[in-house]
Amino acid sequence: MPRTGRPGLSAQQKKELWNRWKNGQSLSEIGRALGKHAGSIHGVLSANGGIFPLEKKRRRNTLSLAEREEISRCLATQCSMRSIAQHLGRAPSTISREINRNGGIQRYRASVAESNFIEKASRPKPCKLAINRQLNAVVADRLHKDWSPQQIAGWLARTYEANIEMQVSHETIYRSLFIQARGILKRELISHLRSRRMMRRGKTATTAGQPRGQIIDAVSIRDRPPKVEDRAIPGHWEGDLLSGSGNSHIATLVERHSRYVILVKLAGKDTQSVVNALIHQVRKLPEGVMESLTWDRGSELAQHKKFTIATKVAMYFCDPRSPWQRGTNENTNGLLRQYFPDGTNLSVYSQADLDTVATRLNTRPRKTLAFMTPRDKLAKALQ
Repeated sequence: MPRTGRPGLSAQQKKELWNRWKNGQSLSEIGRALGKHAGSIHGVLSANGGIFPLEKKRRRNTLSLAEREEISRCLATQCSMRSIAQHLGRAPSTISREINRNGGIQRYRASVAESNFIEKASRPKPCKLAINRQLNAVVADRLHKDWSPQQIAGWLARTYEANIEMQVSHETIYRSLFIQARGILKRELISHLRSRRMMRRGKTATTAGQPRGQIIDAVSIRDRPPKVEDRAIPGHWEGDLLSGSGNSHIATLVERHSRYVILVKLAGKDTQSVVNALIHQVRKLPEGVMESLTWDRGSELAQHKKFTIATKVAMYFCDPRSPWQRGTNENTNGLLRQYFPDGTNLSVYSQADLDTVATRLNTRPRKTLAFMTPRDKLAKALQ
């Protein structure tokens, strides 16, 4: 059956993806480097809990495909197991076990034996927490009490000093939480971790140089002109991101006077993607329609100066953890959930799709506007 949808990542691309993730790059940065959407990158990472997969290597003492083919040829000429072992420089017991577990002398085939070996080697090895139910229960209990995996591992080593079976590394606990395919520790236990992350970041990961959690030279909402507060004049907007599954996002802009909505498709959540998309969309507006834009403290607007220079729109930022300061936008995002429920992958929508949804909201009568539509309200204000 022909493959449908987006093409997957090659082995080389996946290797590069994991290296970039380990080095602290964001999903959007990795996506741009590989020519993929950030949601696709998130899918690959989340499947393994954000934990760098161990590279599978063949042990030096295992039989190679060439040796298995030689065993098959020797059996065809009725050589004894001892003579085959001597020919290959292997122990007779190694040759005997290899033949017996792969069909015996009459049915041994090198290709089948090699396939069986690869399949067995690729199976995940049972984790200590999966084998030892008592240890599993103790770890889960401590996680419920908001202990960190490192605290649990240290406490176990101290409490069960003489019992190695009741000790486990903090890395094993993290893997059991984040790699849910293991099915060892329940996913809801992640909520008890202080970081609340849904994926693991490596020790060598760094966010140096990335403007996360800070907006340099941000102008506070407290410095916004008083005329903006009473909604008497148009031209002052509020903005935010609406999030969906697979690390997908769209930008939502709403005009305070008329509640007129603009939706913007985003290639990623990083500041470069968001600011470039906003610039492109805002430049389409008639001059004077947008004089100011108020946003929260999300790092997606770290490049706000670039936005202001390109659009001549003044930027203001809310106080931390104060969504009510953008009440119009918060309310609008709630209305948008009718079209984009929680868990929706927003990356599948084109800009035309978003424009259609925005038009529906903008042509819907609003009680707060005395049942005028946002489109009519804005048009009247701009006359």
